[in-house]
Amino acid sequence: MQQASVDAIKAHPRYQELVCSRKCFAWNLTVLMLAMYYGFILVIAFAPSLLGTPISEGAVTTVGIPVGVIIIVASFILTGLYVSKANGKFDALTKAIREDLQ
Repeated sequence: MQQASVDAIKAHPRYQELVCSRKCFAWNLTVLMLAMYYGFILVIAFAPSLLGTPISEGAVTTVGIPVGVIIIVASFILTGLYVSKANGKFDALTKAIREDLQ
């Protein structure tokens, strides 16, 4: 790709919108995921009895097991959200940029 083409793409307003929206969305999901994982680890480290409490009287399963499963499921959901937005809005913006520059 020639430098003039690269400069034209970088100067395009939709390209700048694409970069900004993709970056903001990815950082928001990253912060959310890190907060969930590190929050879980911090609770284990500093308040283990909270997650070590049995779900019900005499139960073997503790509160930490469903919380851990919820965190894993949430990571799949967040990944699905990103893929959905990438295949929708981000791909549409990319297509519009290509059409404008041809």
